[in-house]
Amino acid sequence: MATKCKDYQFQEIEPHWQSFWARSGSFRAETGSARPKFYALDMFPYPSGAGLHVGHPEGYVATDIVARRRRAAGSNVLHPMGWDAFGLPAEQHAVKTGTHPAANTRANVENFRRQIKSLGFSYDWDREIDTTDPRYFRWTQWIFLQLFRRGLAYVDERPVWWCPELRTVLANEEVVDGRSEVGGFPVERRRLRQWVLRITAYAERLLADLKDLDWPDSTKRMQEAWIGRSEGAEVHFQLENASLGPLTVFTTRPDTLFGCTYMVVAPEHPLADALTTSAQGEAVEAYRRKAAAKSDLERTDLAKEKTGVATGSFAINPVNGVRVPVWVADYVVMGYGTGAIMAVPAHDFRDHEFALKYGLPVIQVIDGKAEGAGIQLALEGRMINSGFLDGSPSLEARKLAADWLAAHGAGRATVTYKLRDWLFSRQRYWGEPFPIVWVDEADYRRAASAPGSDLPPEPVAFSENGRTRCALPLPDSALPLELPAVESYLPSGTGESPLANVPDWLEIWFDFKTGAAVSASRPKPAGESWLRARRETNTMPQWAGSCWYYLRFTDPRNPAAFASPEALRYWGAPDLYIGGAEHAVLHLLYARFWHKVLFDIGAVPFPEPFRRLFHQGIILGEDGEKMSKSRGNVVNPDSIVASHGADTLRLYLMFLGPLEAMKPWNPRGIEGVHRFLHRVWRFCLDEEGRPAPRLDAAPGSSLPAEPERLYHETVRKVGEDIEALRFNTAISQLMMLLNAYQEVPLVPRARVLGFLQLLAPFAPHIAEELWERLGERPSIQESPWPSFDPARLIATSATLVFQVNGRHRGDQSVPVGLPETEALRLANAHPKVAPHLAGKTVKKVIYVPGKVLNLVVV
Repeated sequence: MATKCKDYQFQEIEPHWQSFWARSGSFRAETGSARPKFYALDMFPYPSGAGLHVGHPEGYVATDIVARRRRAAGSNVLHPMGWDAFGLPAEQHAVKTGTHPAANTRANVENFRRQIKSLGFSYDWDREIDTTDPRYFRWTQWIFLQLFRRGLAYVDERPVWWCPELRTVLANEEVVDGRSEVGGFPVERRRLRQWVLRITAYAERLLADLKDLDWPDSTKRMQEAWIGRSEGAEVHFQLENASLGPLTVFTTRPDTLFGCTYMVVAPEHPLADALTTSAQGEAVEAYRRKAAAKSDLERTDLAKEKTGVATGSFAINPVNGVRVPVWVADYVVMGYGTGAIMAVPAHDFRDHEFALKYGLPVIQVIDGKAEGAGIQLALEGRMINSGFLDGSPSLEARKLAADWLAAHGAGRATVTYKLRDWLFSRQRYWGEPFPIVWVDEADYRRAASAPGSDLPPEPVAFSENGRTRCALPLPDSALPLELPAVESYLPSGTGESPLANVPDWLEIWFDFKTGAAVSASRPKPAGESWLRARRETNTMPQWAGSCWYYLRFTDPRNPAAFASPEALRYWGAPDLYIGGAEHAVLHLLYARFWHKVLFDIGAVPFPEPFRRLFHQGIILGEDGEKMSKSRGNVVNPDSIVASHGADTLRLYLMFLGPLEAMKPWNPRGIEGVHRFLHRVWRFCLDEEGRPAPRLDAAPGSSLPAEPERLYHETVRKVGEDIEALRFNTAISQLMMLLNAYQEVPLVPRARVLGFLQLLAPFAPHIAEELWERLGERPSIQESPWPSFDPARLIATSATLVFQVNGRHRGDQSVPVGLPETEALRLANAHPKVAPHLAGKTVKKVIYVPGKVLNLVVV
């Protein structure tokens, strides 16, 4: 900078260098460069109106440090940023204020961008993306169509929260204790038509491929638990009313079939009505209404009291012909297995509790070691009271039972998953429109039989009020399908989104060959390819845009594809992905699913989206609680940048502790980091802002042996710590090196420049400024990463601690490998140690060369 600074004026320095980097294109990634590539990615943020707090940038600082170090080491680095900007909060703001969600989102993005840029991250802003940009969501819609065409997207009636008073569907987070969060009105479960993605078709691959990923073990375990692979058997229980067909269950314990004393179906089970006898009709209906007001989480809570109602019907146990009653109970949920279970109360705690409450039989079929607190249930052992299984170990009996079921047409061995298909609909305005129109079945058949049509003969269809409609996909040329302008963002009142209130957009004449559309209020255009159609009114969930954004960053301005094959081959999967552990399951699982579909159709050349994953910890408020407006403990990064500077905030976030740890914000701690940067400034410059006299510019000048060794050790350690994401220890090492420099009268200029290069990834603004003031050109960003000499890492001296009876009495620098006799001589001559030895007898000597000499005296 042109102005002189007697002290570290970060308020002037930081904006100057941020402007310089922007003008110079310092961080622009080059697809196809001959340099080795490195792709560092942050989980991109949702731009809320609240803006960032100091916890949000923690992961961004981490990836930026790695990205800057990799550039200095010679890599071509892709480090992008964008916005996950569709979603419920922007729509809620629109409902309250009348502000269009797009306008609110733009304002939030501008604020987030300003805050992020003020922290000096080395993002390639030319690659910025926004999931609400039609140029982006065109490809989100295109990917959905690939799922649709492969039979991985279908429609189904699924239960959602419905508030009769508000006349709208509510998200799970908008329901508290069975009432709407807004207004406190009672809610109920209602079945609505929903789009569903068949993620279960990829369950085995999603599970198996986890083993090859460099991810935290805890995250892998969470994904494994969510997928929930179970080996067992499908069992068909014939019903006494044979016209209803069998009642099928899945069990991991077919060995316990002889202990089944009742069965349970979920309140939503399709056979629940038919199974209910007239005598039980009123009780079952009342019970099902109550169950409809509970969430799946409430129903499956193991601690809750089990409730149920008998249907009055009976099933026949296939292995022994015993007649068992069928109950309805809300602890069974549709979507888990078949929505029906066989209950074995002697060997299952949940079934045991239910059986005791309702006086149902308990038949022990395993004679083995009992487990459990209070209730003693044998889980493994030898089979008893089990017919052809008697005497078999329970593990062996599982296969014997499955084989018997298959041989008798009563079931088969199978694998099932806890994972359920992905409910992909939202009854909201602010989301990606589905590129789908609905037409009458006869019109679909006509379109499917047209020359050149690639429509499947069996369409995605939905029947309502005796009318069957079929889903027609928009051709690629008709993308993007944009949201229409609406006057009101209030719900439609029918369970559909506000899009149902836009008749000119909703009801159309549709050309199935070209994708052209005109309002149905106009006359039908001429031509056989025009059909009367109704657009899909659901919108996609916020997950959609975040499932594939890492791919778009590789080629963000491509109008012809979501990314070119060349860009995808060059950049590949992100080499480092950092984000919060709150996304350890759903975001990562959904992104892996979409990616595998794209891999299967040849659209991407690698099978997994994220090679290396790391979760940063949470920065808590000063009170030790999670930062939130309601607690009043939020720290705005703008205030820290204004009072201490971006470099101080960056350093402090990394110095708080291990990156993965949960750490409380400490306003006193940030002062120490700020003082360190001031020390760096004063070490390099005099009071007039010129190179300090202590910097030795003489050619060939060198440090004393120990500081020189420490310099090479610091180059090695900082480089290794950055790659291992051990930023706090790297910063500690830099502080140690500065301390060592300050004890030396003259420090070679080359060693000071090396120190600044090591500091630059952590505190880039001050490093750039000092680099320039010391007369170096060009930018420090262009300078190569320092190298170290392994031979210099060998220490020639060490600090030997003297102890007397285990208490520290002094220390001294000694040559490495000092013999014990010489160490004893030094101890007796040391002015602080000798008084504690005078007149005493040494009974024992404990000597660890180069570390400690402990003398036990009496």
